[in-house]
Amino acid sequence: MARINLLPWRAERRKQRQKEFATMLGLSALGAVLLSFLIISFYNGQISGQNERNQFLRDRITEVDKQIVEIEELDKKKAKLLARKEVIEQLQANRSQMVHLFDSLVRTIPDGVILTSIKQDAEMLTLEGRSQSNARVSTYLRNLESSGWMTNPDLSIIEAKGADKGLPYMFSLQVKLANPNAPKDEDGDGVPDAPPAPAPAAESAAPAGAAPAATTPAPAPTTAAPATGASS
Repeated sequence: MARINLLPWRAERRKQRQKEFATMLGLSALGAVLLSFLIISFYNGQISGQNERNQFLRDRITEVDKQIVEIEELDKKKAKLLARKEVIEQLQANRSQMVHLFDSLVRTIPDGVILTSIKQDAEMLTLEGRSQSNARVSTYLRNLESSGWMTNPDLSIIEAKGADKGLPYMFSLQVKLANPNAPKDEDGDGVPDAPPAPAPAAESAAPAGAAPAATTPAPAPTTAAPATGASS
């Protein structure tokens, strides 16, 4: 007799498969969540580490900026000290020059010329005054050129002006200060030329006297003995 299974086995198997599918789906979802969490944690750690490195670099940059500011302040102080040193050296070097300059100003002024103003700007000296005539001013220019302590006189203004009939001409000129004792720069490279080396002492080598020729004595003449005949 044939047996017939009346239980809903297909429905039971379908339910079993659905449970298995749900379990696998849940496990897959859980695995995906865990994997996502691990990936997110990894990248968060990388981002956190990079942020820490960036913060460290920013702190170091801030310290370096402070050091740069301090270095700039030191450079400014150094520049000021060097400028003061140069001024002191120039004053020390020009101390005697000013004495010679005023002495030259007194010596070069011809009769009929007076100075009313003296202005100095670096190496340029502006002289203003009055004179009796143009010839007096020309003489003054020649005297300045030949003084040695002032060169390149340049007359900028000369005109008859004022109520002084004895000195009717007013003039203004500029000269360049010079130091005749300073080393010259003939090649124009901005560096003073070295002083010429002293000429070497001439060697006085006396020529050796010719030795007198040695006289060799003439050989003594040899006299042959007379031949003796044989006795017969």
